Amino acid sequence: MIGAIADDFTGGTDVAVAFRREGLRTHIFFGVPPDDVERSPSDAVVIALKSRMTPAPEAVQQSLDALRWLREHGADQIYFKYCSTFDSTPDGNIGPVLDALTDAIGAATVITTPSSPEHLRTQYQGYLFVDMLLLSDSHMRNHPVTPMTDSYLPRLLRTQTDATVGLIPHATVKEGTDSITAAIAAAETRAEKYILVDAVDQQDLQAIGRAIQGSSLTAGAAGLAGGLAAAVAAANSTLVGNTTPAQAGADREGRAAVLAGSCSARTLEQIAVMKGQGRPWYQLDAMVDDNPETLAADALAWYDALTTSDAPLIYSSLNPVELKRVQDALGIAESAAVLENATGRIAIGLVERGVTRIVAAGGETSGAIVTALDVSGGLIGSEAAPGVPWILTTSGHRIALLLKSGNFGGPELLADASAHRSDLA
Repeated sequence: MIGAIADDFTGGTDVAVAFRREGLRTHIFFGVPPDDVERSPSDAVVIALKSRMTPAPEAVQQSLDALRWLREHGADQIYFKYCSTFDSTPDGNIGPVLDALTDAIGAATVITTPSSPEHLRTQYQGYLFVDMLLLSDSHMRNHPVTPMTDSYLPRLLRTQTDATVGLIPHATVKEGTDSITAAIAAAETRAEKYILVDAVDQQDLQAIGRAIQGSSLTAGAAGLAGGLAAAVAAANSTLVGNTTPAQAGADREGRAAVLAGSCSARTLEQIAVMKGQGRPWYQLDAMVDDNPETLAADALAWYDALTTSDAPLIYSSLNPVELKRVQDALGIAESAAVLENATGRIAIGLVERGVTRIVAAGGETSGAIVTALDVSGGLIGSEAAPGVPWILTTSGHRIALLLKSGNFGGPELLADASAHRSDLA
């Protein structure tokens, strides 16, 4: 069984759907589950944490707790999933978590790449490209928490670890699995612990996946996870597989709502599409009231007064200028905490009012909703967009959740997902 540790909730769903696509029946847990948790047979288990933005010691401890649970429940391969835009400053968590997992497992080398071509993230000659731009020239340069001003991945990773970092260039990858395997062996003789591998398309990731099929620890974004899963599936005839849970299509045609908190350019575009369609919308404004209870109560009162059956949008997303104004006035952490708390309260109120499908935009927003609704896990269903699957919850409130990373999905994703019944098969 493959066990994955993801550093945020939407990243967890992204890697889970990468496993599911390759025929692996996949269960996701939000946070480390209790040892006696009930789950159906599965080929892969993903534990999604909220560790991307936490202090490194806390992220390390959460990840080690997840590792312990996965190994005790049958995982013989571990995948550490981080963001395809390598969200992590020199004080960040990718290096420290990698160090801790590597030491705990005893891995000699760890292959890694953030490449995820279907999301337009590619690694070439060690440089990370986002939407055909260098990472440092992309929207991530102005990220409010993890501004990315360097694109060279070996240098980025070296700022976070004392371990040696190597690189397998694209020319080697293009030669195929045998050449990649030989390059990994050569890197091991040089005592290179972390080896970044170039990948610009799915073929590259498939070749890398075959080369690391037996690795005890691998790290990267969902792209490499898919390559690994494909290799495992091809070599294993005893997978549980993508059997559809009996309840997958039951009671999932109810009312929907969209809760958005991401300030990414794509989420702002998706919000504009919903508004342009005439959907009812409500904006949470922490500058008007920084009490999350009041913010939530006002939003729910607005919802109660709606006379349309169209799925509403409730959002706190802001453009960069507005976001800076709020953060300067309230503080970065303080403003985020207020809005996440309010969003969680709103999610509870919506479910109490009969909403059975929630579309969430943003990793922290998704985490707030999942936590508030006491959802500890679920089965991965079909995708509303690449890397954005429906989740049929198996604990807490039994609803359908769509947890969208800020930059994922086309402009119509929020509108389309909330307008139509989810096909969870």
